[in-house]
Amino acid sequence: MTDSNRPRFKLFYGWYIVGACFLISLYCAGVMYFGFTAVMEPIVDEFHWGYALVSVAASIRGLEAGILAPLVGFLFDRWGPRKLIFAGATITGAGLLLLGRTNSLAVFYTSFLLISTGASISVGVVPMTVVGNWFRKRVSLATGIVVSGTAAGGVLVPLVTWIVDTYQWRTAMTVFGLGAWAVIFPLALLVRHRPEKYGYLPDGEVSEKVEVDEFQAAAHYRETDVGAKQALKGRAFWHIALGMVCHFMVTIAVTTHVMPYLSSIGIPRVTSSLVAMAMPLVNIAGRLSFGWFGDRFEKRRATAIGMALLGSSMLLFSYIDIAGAWLMITFIIVFGIGYGGPVPMSAALMREYFGRASLGTVLGLATGVAYVGSWIGTPLAGWIYDTYGSYQGAWFILAGVAFAGMVSFITIPSSVGKTKLTVGEVPDR
Repeated sequence: MTDSNRPRFKLFYGWYIVGACFLISLYCAGVMYFGFTAVMEPIVDEFHWGYALVSVAASIRGLEAGILAPLVGFLFDRWGPRKLIFAGATITGAGLLLLGRTNSLAVFYTSFLLISTGASISVGVVPMTVVGNWFRKRVSLATGIVVSGTAAGGVLVPLVTWIVDTYQWRTAMTVFGLGAWAVIFPLALLVRHRPEKYGYLPDGEVSEKVEVDEFQAAAHYRETDVGAKQALKGRAFWHIALGMVCHFMVTIAVTTHVMPYLSSIGIPRVTSSLVAMAMPLVNIAGRLSFGWFGDRFEKRRATAIGMALLGSSMLLFSYIDIAGAWLMITFIIVFGIGYGGPVPMSAALMREYFGRASLGTVLGLATGVAYVGSWIGTPLAGWIYDTYGSYQGAWFILAGVAFAGMVSFITIPSSVGKTKLTVGEVPDR
């Protein structure tokens, strides 16, 4: 393809993909992740199940996502993102519709199995891998924007709460299920697999005279490309994965239990819903700022700083009932930044250490390992409250977990640098 025939965009098409993935993540997170905290109390009131039992649904969500993540990554490298997003949206909508017809604990868990399956297929590994394919020099920033969609889903929490409280939770689930199809299907049409098919290299760079294919992309940049088996044998993969486990364990437990915890210390439900909304909004600042810093400074150190902030926020969280509103505001800021920062950085670290060749599979495997944290943290917090009548012990334990994650990230072995080649230069083979 000559330069004159190559399609041109005023804005690199990768940024359109970033926008589509942002909106898909926003809807899914707002309804299925952050919004779940608004549904917990009505379900407990109707069926008289304990919070620990209801919290198992979030663990099922994490279990399913953890099991599927490696498979999703493997399928991504072979099928591309669009088919996966369509399939995920279909299953997610069906799960939400079934949740609205829950009449037993078995149906309740089954619905969450479907919801988590659909979300695992269309959100998480898929958008982050797409970004890794389309960007290199700006991968941290682009990933930060995409994962900010998940954080921005928090703005939907008051709306989700209002719909649940006004029209009852069963009707709300029907609305959200149909909405999943109406929102995600059109956006999936914008997503593309790799830039080479459109005459571009990552970041929108083009070859001067020849059609760009995947071999030439590899020639343009001398990058590390590590297969999944090789990645699993290295220390770097397991340091990153362990840090992600700690991050998942803390953040999923807090976002699931934030409204019940605040209610337990006498804070009105309306106020607690605003806190649940504010946390992911500040989270956006963490994801974007760390995405920007990650393209300019050492990624592993930036990620470790995020985990340190997360651990500090848990100590603040445990004393809100004593110190009052001012400490709650401080917690929201520190937790939001500490929660958000490591999210784009984990994916960017995978891109930096292992390249693009098997990025979907490698990132999927790491995400699968990371979900072990969600299987532990959420029910642990619920069990501690059911047993001791207080969440404080849970927050102290999770603070220690966050600091352990900080150590795991800061001790990742140094990565091998990449050297840019000039156009037309033949790489060593």
